[in-house]
Amino acid sequence: MKLIYTHENRFIVSNVQNIVQNAGINVTLKNEYVAGGAGDLSPFDTWLELWVTDDKDYEKASEIIRSINNTDNMHDWFCSQCHEKNSASFEICWQCQHERES
Repeated sequence: MKLIYTHENRFIVSNVQNIVQNAGINVTLKNEYVAGGAGDLSPFDTWLELWVTDDKDYEKASEIIRSINNTDNMHDWFCSQCHEKNSASFEICWQCQHERES
């Protein structure tokens, strides 16, 4: 097993877990219940961790996580169907549900 992601916010780790699992990669969580040890442990030691269960999936999972983090560099886009402006984070037009074209 290899660590692929950790963060202090449990919701962010859970979101990354869902995205990676939807890509067909098996993962496991560690430190789910150590938050009670905060104070006796370093704060970093209580962060939720996401691990791939099969080392061969490490690169694919890491690439998925990098692509999540790279959305900040993306630009808003206009729908080719209805010409509505959409946020860069949207893959489907909020107005007409037409898929974003590459």
